[in-house]
Amino acid sequence: MSSSTSLPRPPPPHPPPPRPCRLLGRVLRLVPAAGCEIIHPPRDGGIRYRGLTPEEVQSVRFLPFDYEIEYVCRPDREIVGPKVRKCQRNGTWTAMGHPSRCLRTCPKMHLSLENGQAVARAMERVPVEGTWTEYSCNPGFRLLGSARSNCTKLGRWSTPKPVCERECPWGLGISGVGVQVSVGILGWGPCGVPCDPGQATKYLYELLYNDPIKIILMPGCSSVSTLVAEAARMWNLIVLSYGSSSPALSNRQRFPTFFRTHPSATLHNPTRVQLFKKWGWTKIATIQQTTEVFTSTLDDLDQRVKEAGLEITFRQSFFSDPAAPVRNLKRQDARIIVGLFYETEARKVFCEVYKEKLYGKKYVWFLIGWYADNWFRIKDPAINCTEAEMAEAVEGHVTTEIVMLNPENTRSISNMTSQEFIEKLQKRLGKNPEETGGFQEAPLAYDAIWALALALNKTSAELVKKGLRLEDFNYNNKNITDEIYRALNSSAFEGVSGHVVFDASGSRMAWTLIEQLQGGVYKKIGYYDSTKDNLSWYNNDKWIGGAPPADYTKVITTFRFLSQKLFISVSVLASLGILLAIICLAFNIYNGHVRYIQNSQPYLNNMTAVGCTLALAAVFPLGLDGYHIGPGLFPFVCQARLWLLGLGFSLAYGSMFTKIWWVHTVFTKKEEKKEKRKTLEPWKLYATVGLLVGLDVVTLIIWQIVDPLHRTIEVGGGLGVQGGLGAQEHCRGPKGGIFYGFKGLLLLLGIFLAYETKSVSTEKINDHRAVGMAIYNVAVLCLITAPVTMILSSQQDAAFAFASLAVVFSSYITLVVLFVPKMRRLITRGEWQSEQQDTMKTGSSTNNNEEEKSRLLEKENRELEKIIAEKEERVSELRQQLQDRQQLRSRRPPAPFYQPSLPLVRCLVSEQADKLGRGNCDGSRVHLLYK
Repeated sequence: MSSSTSLPRPPPPHPPPPRPCRLLGRVLRLVPAAGCEIIHPPRDGGIRYRGLTPEEVQSVRFLPFDYEIEYVCRPDREIVGPKVRKCQRNGTWTAMGHPSRCLRTCPKMHLSLENGQAVARAMERVPVEGTWTEYSCNPGFRLLGSARSNCTKLGRWSTPKPVCERECPWGLGISGVGVQVSVGILGWGPCGVPCDPGQATKYLYELLYNDPIKIILMPGCSSVSTLVAEAARMWNLIVLSYGSSSPALSNRQRFPTFFRTHPSATLHNPTRVQLFKKWGWTKIATIQQTTEVFTSTLDDLDQRVKEAGLEITFRQSFFSDPAAPVRNLKRQDARIIVGLFYETEARKVFCEVYKEKLYGKKYVWFLIGWYADNWFRIKDPAINCTEAEMAEAVEGHVTTEIVMLNPENTRSISNMTSQEFIEKLQKRLGKNPEETGGFQEAPLAYDAIWALALALNKTSAELVKKGLRLEDFNYNNKNITDEIYRALNSSAFEGVSGHVVFDASGSRMAWTLIEQLQGGVYKKIGYYDSTKDNLSWYNNDKWIGGAPPADYTKVITTFRFLSQKLFISVSVLASLGILLAIICLAFNIYNGHVRYIQNSQPYLNNMTAVGCTLALAAVFPLGLDGYHIGPGLFPFVCQARLWLLGLGFSLAYGSMFTKIWWVHTVFTKKEEKKEKRKTLEPWKLYATVGLLVGLDVVTLIIWQIVDPLHRTIEVGGGLGVQGGLGAQEHCRGPKGGIFYGFKGLLLLLGIFLAYETKSVSTEKINDHRAVGMAIYNVAVLCLITAPVTMILSSQQDAAFAFASLAVVFSSYITLVVLFVPKMRRLITRGEWQSEQQDTMKTGSSTNNNEEEKSRLLEKENRELEKIIAEKEERVSELRQQLQDRQQLRSRRPPAPFYQPSLPLVRCLVSEQADKLGRGNCDGSRVHLLYK
């Protein structure tokens, strides 16, 4: 537990029981002076008290010996001074002579300087208020900007970060073929001047307003060329660039006198689109540095991919910190990424790429090819990634690069081959070319000088015809400018970078080189000529995963089919059940003349057997899926399932339900109506079953017409058979709720009727108790299986097992309960033989006579019961009269009177017991008894 005085929190509504740390505050309150007095936190900071709640901190004045406190600061601030203090035995806190303050921090980017040193002074763990940095440049470079920068109270440096530029003359005399003029060189290139438009503006005006008069301006990078080329028209100057690739510079309306030996950056885009098509990618993501050249290039790429039927799905940009855009690329599942940024920013980007794991076999990066070959190995204080981490992050990326060195060993206009030019350049540099920025553009700069010299020679010859000289040029002479423009526009020669020719917009037309970083080394994998749409491929591209990755996370849907072992096992059970149903049906038909079978309504039992057969047959289409049939047959299988189960249920369960319903109806009526309802009319039973089946047939027909079952695919819920995302086929029809609801109500009603008639006994339907037991089992299985199957619908094996086994067991139970007892009784008692002999003797009318006799006997039995009740009542009256007379005799003297003899009593008893014995009694004696 901890607390800070600057950020108190309210206590919870129900605090937990006190723990040992909570007892600290109570102890402090009991012993107020046993320690050090509490101190106040620094400004913009707080103190963390371990073991105390905010309320206890406010109430405590002293803290115990050896107790430690810790200072904390608000965001963007750093503690200066002791961060932890301890209560000493003398009642004081440690290091009280050194105050603790929370000071604002400044960005760390000012602590490093490219091509120079930055020395921080008065710095704690990070630069804070009061820290200052001193800057100095390496030999051969000069410092542009302030040599010192202070970290202020606002958390900012007092001056912008300076830069170290290579010492290089602003003007350069270029000797053409017999002509010497003055040319202004601006921007980065052989002299290493950084691409700073502000600095370029300063140099531009220094060049223009200092002698000698300049006739040509040669800026380097695109940002400088944009500013210089737009302003050059004011002084009628031709601009020739050797390192500008911005597509915006192709606008002749905005830059009327601009030429460049470096092709436009848009020349990369046809190559990129061609590669996207070759590797089958349609979804592209981009990340760019926010400069005009890269923005214009991406706008052109966006238009080209749309024309090719592709799509840029995600586009990110950044100014100096690429961390958030790289995270966004990872979040958006970008796979094919085009990156447009300068070399220094590329190191920052790929350090973040390594942290976000946005590299490897699932990703491909497209970069600009004019970086130094070892750009990712150069130590950069602006990043915190090692060389090995950077090498791992950039492995496998593809670069598109304008062909800047003639690949053929032919001699140029300077009588040098491209290889001879590179050898001489390396000797002039005296160091590793890979560590030299702009090394790859050197052939373009060399050819730019030649293009300028040839154009000036041609211009000089044309001016002589008009009586003019190049020396006559001034910033108001447009005629000489027009001659130089025409000469450059018609340039065509072989340079060390290849054939030099300008298009209508003043841009160089060239081939594109395609390279891939393989094992830390760039390998040529092809060339592309956009003018002829010709791709020359070497077939030596290598991929970490063995093949080009997918352009997005592709969900490979594979169907999950029913387990064939389960399907075969259940099919065998269903087949045996069908065989059992056929045996039961044959037995019932063959023994239909037996009285015991007849009293069980054999025709209804036949319907039950047929219904079980249909229900068991439904197991086969229930297990058919895409493993056995095609999508076109699946709707028919769905309909077969529905019809077989529906009709099978109606026949099997409907016939049993009809029996129970009749028994319940007859034996729950009042006494006066029983006589009318106990006469069983079989046609009514058959009509009831026919009504249930007819309702099902009509319902199924309407359902099939209005909203038939169809094949639907459920994706998810497991893996497919080949490891992809699993998909499962279902039969779906949303209008079946009423049909299933009706069946459910019928099941519940059947359970109720079976319960109500469990104690009823009738010979008209002698197996109704077995029917009730079957109804119980069928209803319970169906009511349990239906919701479980719906829950497990995404697990085809479990769903099929529950549904099919419920059908199989229901059918088995129904057949066994209804038919096996009948078979056992006939086999063990041999009743079918005596019944058969009686039938042969009495003819076919025996069954009807027996039924008539039975009805007559029942009627006579009821009449006899009434007579017996009357006689018993009369006997009780006579006995009472005898007792009264005996009491009277005992009071009077004896007198002779008539005594009934013993035979008379016997006669009375016989008369009460059996009316057939009345003729044996003496009627006169009975009459005397009534007196």
